[in-house]
Amino acid sequence: MTDPTPTRPTERGDHSFPSSPSGLRLPPATRHPWTRALLGVILLSLIPALILATQRVAYEQTQKTVALVMDYPALSLQARRLGLEPQALLDRYKGLGLNGVAVYEDVIGSLEQRGEIYIQPGAELAVRYPGSEVKAQNVYVRSIRPGAAEALPARYTIPTRQVQVGGETWTEWPTDPRFLPTGPNREQIADLKAQGLTVMYRPYADDAVRAPGADWPDVPFVAFTGDEVIGARTPELLNDINVRLGQRVPALIEGNGQRGLDILVATHGGARMFAMNPSWQNRLGPEEVASKYGLAASERSMRLLYLRPYPTVGETEAMLSRLTTLLASKGVKVNQPVIEPFQDNTLLRALSLMGPLAALLLLGLSYPLPRLGMLVVGMSALLAFGLNRFHPFEGAALVAAVTFPALGLVLRRHRVSDWFLATGLSLAGVLFVSALGANKASMLGLEPFRGVGLTLLLPLLLVALSFLPRQDIRKTARDLYAAPIKLGDMAVMALGLAVFALVFLRRGNTTSGVSVTDTEAKVRQGLQDSIVRPRFKELAGHPLGLIGLSGVLPGYLGAMLILGGVIGQSSILNTFSHFHTPLLISAARVFIGLGIGLIAGLVLIEAFKFGLRLWHTYRPEGQSRLEVQA
Repeated sequence: MTDPTPTRPTERGDHSFPSSPSGLRLPPATRHPWTRALLGVILLSLIPALILATQRVAYEQTQKTVALVMDYPALSLQARRLGLEPQALLDRYKGLGLNGVAVYEDVIGSLEQRGEIYIQPGAELAVRYPGSEVKAQNVYVRSIRPGAAEALPARYTIPTRQVQVGGETWTEWPTDPRFLPTGPNREQIADLKAQGLTVMYRPYADDAVRAPGADWPDVPFVAFTGDEVIGARTPELLNDINVRLGQRVPALIEGNGQRGLDILVATHGGARMFAMNPSWQNRLGPEEVASKYGLAASERSMRLLYLRPYPTVGETEAMLSRLTTLLASKGVKVNQPVIEPFQDNTLLRALSLMGPLAALLLLGLSYPLPRLGMLVVGMSALLAFGLNRFHPFEGAALVAAVTFPALGLVLRRHRVSDWFLATGLSLAGVLFVSALGANKASMLGLEPFRGVGLTLLLPLLLVALSFLPRQDIRKTARDLYAAPIKLGDMAVMALGLAVFALVFLRRGNTTSGVSVTDTEAKVRQGLQDSIVRPRFKELAGHPLGLIGLSGVLPGYLGAMLILGGVIGQSSILNTFSHFHTPLLISAARVFIGLGIGLIAGLVLIEAFKFGLRLWHTYRPEGQSRLEVQA
């Protein structure tokens, strides 16, 4: 591929382009006649994107209320082990900010524990009453509270029969019924609601129940147990559950995608809920646990914080005290949340869609080899839309996320000031990503951003391919093949690849074996508890980009550092691809990273200049004397 336009170096101080002894130069962008028109389309498309961003911020500001919901059976168990009544311990925790409890559906065994029924294995009953009609393999239930046992069979499809044994009426069950769900403890729930607590109901799923959901209590939230909602395997039953849910809002448990939940959320909305399992919680101190819950509420839009008590009351109180302090410092109110689904605007999203497409076209036309550029952007568009099943808005959001971090460093990359152009275009891309990707499902985390890995990888490739000189690409391939490679070159390139691999593998901290160290975890906790924590990819990427643009280092070293700067720009867009994080939180994280990165980069440029001057001018004392004598 060739281009008739001659290469003209752009002046920047004492340097033209980053060059090396091998003659490596970064070619300038092609100034295509459509450049101004495409920039105009991008600017016009920013208007509806900015309106959508404003509407999203207004919505998120109304959703800063959380409920601290404690597992009531765990609280009751802790209380009884200490010789306390559950209500007494609950009152202590309420004084520290607890405002909700999670109550599970009763099972038949619960009725036995409360002394309402009596359950007897058939084998034992047969010994007590020899010669009776008792079957040893069955289980027998009789009432202590009048009518309690007799009312149970109607709830289930399990065949039972009434028998007379020892002068008492027993209900014969072919299996042990202790774990069959038997509906809510209405007296207990009414008492908890009367205390002003937010009550969450947790029903059990069992195929033997005739009409699940028909007797659910009047509570604001329902959290299903297990990996699927009741009725997930039967469309007719799921439809019944959807109707019986009424005004109750289903909880979306973080990290536990439940089959069928999306159907219920489409009708009723959903409340994001964060919980820690006991084994994980008990490995951490109260302050660490409080920090994680505080982060979930302030930065991940969790509306329900599902708490479990520590083995000791003191640890539990320390956790609650620290958590309420953190929430107050972050402007999150502890109260019963009012859940309102996010409403997107299809017309404004459609108007915003033109911006990323224009940016992608401009990127391709600006390549030193425009035909290569058009091939690359065509493949990029196909990949972005294909990953999103050719849904226009989601596909265009990914196009924006991979295009804008690269566009600025393709258009201009020869002065330190070019970093500001690249950053400005990345921030423009943020508006498009938010406008096109934020909808009801993605704001709840039900539709994660597809192609998150590409937002770090593809911009690097797009910028790297723009480094190819404006000449026949076959000659470039021959030159690269014949270029002599020194051991130092290999070491530098290996280091660069290792750093990129680490950044890529660490993009989620939970998607690979490359985990966060204890020291880094403590630093992160301190930052997120006091301010919004910046992303470390940006703290490293922005200084690298600035050093590369400065021309302090020659040849491919400068080019590699510019690619490091692409990681910083990509991280900006990557930050905003998590739609469940409030837009202002993401913005604060990015601007803190930009500020620190800019200052660090400028300082490092001067440090490199000083170090290189010292390297070239320093002479040992003995060598200087010999030079004078010569």
